[in-house]
Amino acid sequence: MTAVTQWKKSSYSGGGEGNACVEIADLRTHIAVRDSKAPARIPLTFPAAR
Repeated sequence: MTAVTQWKKSSYSGGGEGNACVEIADLRTHIAVRDSKAPARIPLTFPAAR
């Protein structure tokens, strides 16, 4: 991922203190998913349905 990737908190992350936060990024051809507590780890990617 590059520094310009825009990550957003998923609406499925739950509320409260944000302890179960999943973030997503739309990379045009793929959707990336990561754990906000470990942002340096390699995210999971899935083909985007376009």
